[in-house]
Amino acid sequence: MPRPPQTPPETTDNGLAPGDVARAEAMGEGLPALLVAAEQVAATVAQGVHGRRRVGTGEAFWQYRPHGSHDSATAVDWRRSARSDDLFVRETEWEASQSVWVWSDRSPSMAYTGGKDRPAKADRAMLLMLAACSALLRGGERVGLIGMDRRASGGRAGLKHIVERLITHASADLPESAAGLPPSVDLPRHCQGLIFSDFLGPVEDWERRFAEFSEQRVGGLAVQVLDPAEETLPFRGRARFEGLEGEGDYVAEKVETLRPGYRSRLAAHRDALRHAARSAGWELLVHHTDRPAEQALMSIYVALARWGG
Repeated sequence: MPRPPQTPPETTDNGLAPGDVARAEAMGEGLPALLVAAEQVAATVAQGVHGRRRVGTGEAFWQYRPHGSHDSATAVDWRRSARSDDLFVRETEWEASQSVWVWSDRSPSMAYTGGKDRPAKADRAMLLMLAACSALLRGGERVGLIGMDRRASGGRAGLKHIVERLITHASADLPESAAGLPPSVDLPRHCQGLIFSDFLGPVEDWERRFAEFSEQRVGGLAVQVLDPAEETLPFRGRARFEGLEGEGDYVAEKVETLRPGYRSRLAAHRDALRHAARSAGWELLVHHTDRPAEQALMSIYVALARWGG
């Protein structure tokens, strides 16, 4: 059974627990190194992807496509159609940049790592978020931090701005980020969202947050970052599990007996989460911290391009 607290937790002048302050300071100190790694990841992936070109109003030619029943006669490119027996429509590229709003979970459960050879979930999530921002900014997009920015920024200085904001607000935003949910704020309609979390909190909370995104006409990508040990529960024998977010401790006499039920519940949780995301126009990707960050960023970039297209 969970042990009751013996004494009230200490707090600092700003209302944060000492552990929260330490985590905020660690995050601030680690961001420069993560930024360097993120830019390296983004540069590697940039060699294998093209820009997120989308159909829209503009003058730059993109492609020809077959004329469809929903297209008007005035949409037909008669010069191209004259060279074949089919009708074709000339598509131009959308010139307006798309704003992407990002958030990375920094709640206590994200500090978990199941091995010394793997990064903590929070570090990997932050690395992927910064790398995605770098790749998007390189492609001419504008990026904003959910709950921290009032408007998205772009250009070469955009990534520096993001890191500075993260460092500046590390302590101030911890009480809300400890909930493991992105802040409930107004976002521009029809922008894209990109959020990173382990999504292990109650599905009902995420259903409400996705519903808010849907009301704002915001779709996007949710990336579930998990340590492989959380996926497979590989432990054997007697084990003590420590709750990282106030759940208390649990001692299992024989972990092997828990494994089937655990995996089943995790699968059901993910199915419910994926359904909630899809209902709101979001897609769910899963990334394990023992896999290359470059692989994850490629999947993220392709998914965002598909959504934006």
